[in-house]
Amino acid sequence: MNQKNSFSIKSTIEFKFEDPQVRDISYNSFMPEFKRLQTKRSRVFIEKRDNNFLIFRIESNDITAFRASMNEIISLGKIVDNTLRLTEKS
Repeated sequence: MNQKNSFSIKSTIEFKFEDPQVRDISYNSFMPEFKRLQTKRSRVFIEKRDNNFLIFRIESNDITAFRASMNEIISLGKIVDNTLRLTEKS
């Protein structure tokens, strides 16, 4: 049975960085994964802002696709955070 959803989900996630260089490195690190997130059920848009923000916008047709996109972005955030913690300890 192929049912069409009667709703869509849109959300925005903002990562704020203290240093624009770290923001740019994070942005460039995410780009190889970015195309993989584009599916028929979910689209992710990424934008760098001058005020040291990375903005992720998610538009999904269903909850499962939305959750998968959110998990990918959260995983990126964890990697960035862990990397920054390691460099601070060095």
